[in-house]
Parts: sequence; C-alpha cells; structure tokens
Amino acid sequence: MARCAICGKGTIYGRNIRHKHSGRWERRAPGTNRIFRANVHKRVVTIGGHPVRVAICTRCLRTQLKAAG
Repeated sequence: MARCAICGKGTIYGRNIRHKHSGRWERRAPGTNRIFRANVHKRVVTIGGHPVRVAICTRCLRTQLKAAG
C-alpha cells in the first residue's frame, strides 16, 4: 500500500472484536485481524515552487488547501 509523501502515513494493523463479550473464557468474543489503510490519492501539488505528482493522504491535502487559501 502507498504511503503519504508528506507525513509518511501508511497501512497499520488492528483487531476486530465482536460486541458480545459475555460467557466463559472459552466462548469469549473472538478478535480477528484487520487492516487500516491510509486514504492516499495521487495529486499534483506545488513543492518548492514546482508542480510535483505525489501520493498524498487526504489530511495533508486538506492542510495544503488551507495553507494556499
């Protein structure tokens, strides 16, 4: 998976846990692995006065737009 060229945000791993947690230890809610992927887009941004096509996460893209405006 792509990483953000600005902040380095990428893929991280976590767990899914069911809502039901009651019962004995043998029947406890199972946790399965899952993936959290960064919302990365390829956009043309101005870096150092030159337009460059980079993979940028939406949080950094939003910050860039606020700084430009």
